[in-house]
Amino acid sequence: MDQSLIEQFNQWHEEDKHQYIVDKLLAIPETEWDYEAFSRIGRAYNNLGLYEEALQQFDKIAEEGQQDSLWHYRVGFALFHLKRFEDAAQALRSADKLEAGDPNIEYLLSLSLQKVKKQQREELRIAAKRKHAIEWSISTALKIPFSNISLDDFWEDSEYAKQSYLSDPPTVELIHSIEEELGYKLPSSYIALMKQQNGGIPKNTCFPTEEATSWAEDHIAITGIMGIGREKNYSLCGELGSPFMIEEWGYPDIGIVICDCPSAGHDVVMLDYRACGRDGEPEVVHVDQENEYEITFLADNFEAFICGLVSEEEYDTSEEDKTEDLYKVAHGKFSPLLEELCSQVSEVDQIEMKIRSICTKVVEEKGHFSFHADELSYLMYDVQFWLYTKSYPNTNREEYLKMYDRMIAFGGEFGQGGYAPGWITEWLERRMKEGRIIQENGRLRFTEQFTTELMNTLLVI
Repeated sequence: MDQSLIEQFNQWHEEDKHQYIVDKLLAIPETEWDYEAFSRIGRAYNNLGLYEEALQQFDKIAEEGQQDSLWHYRVGFALFHLKRFEDAAQALRSADKLEAGDPNIEYLLSLSLQKVKKQQREELRIAAKRKHAIEWSISTALKIPFSNISLDDFWEDSEYAKQSYLSDPPTVELIHSIEEELGYKLPSSYIALMKQQNGGIPKNTCFPTEEATSWAEDHIAITGIMGIGREKNYSLCGELGSPFMIEEWGYPDIGIVICDCPSAGHDVVMLDYRACGRDGEPEVVHVDQENEYEITFLADNFEAFICGLVSEEEYDTSEEDKTEDLYKVAHGKFSPLLEELCSQVSEVDQIEMKIRSICTKVVEEKGHFSFHADELSYLMYDVQFWLYTKSYPNTNREEYLKMYDRMIAFGGEFGQGGYAPGWITEWLERRMKEGRIIQENGRLRFTEQFTTELMNTLLVI
């Protein structure tokens, strides 16, 4: 491959412009590709999350790749993200033999072996549960739910819970209707709890885990428990209920989402019917979107899950988290895209410091670095939109929503590690309804008046 092209590919790789690499190579007849070209497009597909496509390219140079540790590593990387952990471990072992001591290879190999063990434990657990599913269903049907504990002090009383979760007690007709819509029989213990209070926020919101998740090393947290109904946003069939999380957010179709989590959609708690069937007694699992929708077992049944909830005070790291986030927003390196956009600004002096100042206020107010639907978050949505459309004036709605997470949401050092797309679309729709963002020939931009208002706001920060 031509050296100038290699240098161009290296630059695009550093700038996360992996699609540019793919497009450039696909414009060249494949008959003119060499080993390096196949390697580059395979790596680019990996970075774009197109792992099957990456494997197809690596397969074309498999014979030559046997003595190349990078080839084995990149194959292992693709297999790992396809959850083919045993195959990934095999490829990474080969890479490790050829390049012993490489930290990237060793880390991914160690992680793959952990996933293999977890996968095997899950398969054994599900097989055992399936074997005894009928006996288990009979025993739970005869048991009176929550007969050994009191639920009198279980729920938190708050206006937010009333607005977003709490519905009237479910009727028999409503229960059957929801079960029919979801395609699963609800556990008797869940129905019993919902008859006591139909949805809400429990006083204890943490559940211990033996394995780490994206939330914490030793526990997960929930925001609330969804009630039986359709009326409230956080009810089973509500606007943000189980069908929405599965159909729109891509969660696995293994059962019912029953709890949302503080990550604003990036992890949930589900009833898992894989072992028991649609009419059986489901397990309770945590599903982690941040880790490729990884499933972590929590409890044998819903009642055990409820009884196992503990106070967040047992895991209170809020002060440490706040300190870490304050350091991050003050010193963290901007993403390549955010750096590029800031470098084009002449209207506001020291725009980088303005952004850090706003984000510091966000952390001071919330205790953590995240944007939602508050005033400071809206200001940061506005700043990011202005920066992006200033440099890329032909931006349409689809492109902006696609590029948004490359600025701060997944910005690396100066980043939040995730975001809920609903907050961004809600902000965009609101600004368009207000007439502050207008659309011309498909292109989006702020009005001149609102741009002036935004500049004046930034000048006094």
